[in-house]
Amino acid sequence: MTGNMFFFAKSETTAAATAQKMPAPVLIVERVCAGDAEAFGELYKMFAPLVHGIILARVPRDETDDIVQEVFLAAYKNLHTLREKSAVGAWLAMIARNRAAEFYRQAKPTEELSEDLREKKNCQTEAREILAAIRALPDTYCETLILRLVEGMTGQEIAEKTGLTPDSVRVNLHRGMKLLREKLGIRE
Repeated sequence: MTGNMFFFAKSETTAAATAQKMPAPVLIVERVCAGDAEAFGELYKMFAPLVHGIILARVPRDETDDIVQEVFLAAYKNLHTLREKSAVGAWLAMIARNRAAEFYRQAKPTEELSEDLREKKNCQTEAREILAAIRALPDTYCETLILRLVEGMTGQEIAEKTGLTPDSVRVNLHRGMKLLREKLGIRE
């Protein structure tokens, strides 16, 4: 899963941003716009869990990776149009939400798999049921829970990357977990 592939550590860009009192994403965006090919890889590493979580909250898991790539391709082509470089996380989140909506507008009819092909391990079935329960929650809670539970982001990381306040993230996580427990029949 995309979230498991990345380990967040301070990079040279983060250290440079701290020294200049400029957010790391702003420096990375400026480097990408200046033609630095490696900088886009850094931007991808920084925001891939956010984009993956948003997409996973909305579309079937099998389609997620392709749509994540589409989001970053669109971002690469249009990064020069971003007016407020510090809002790159919110901008990527918006592109991700739009691509997920576009997926359903362009969805083609599918054929149901036979019972033999659908039988998998119990833990995979349970994970799908939980993901389905999370997806059934209101979008605000759904996104925040997936970013936290699936992508492993902290509340602070979610706030920084989505543009929400830390308090909003905390409230969304608390209320979302409460609704999820109710939906799954788990008593506190």
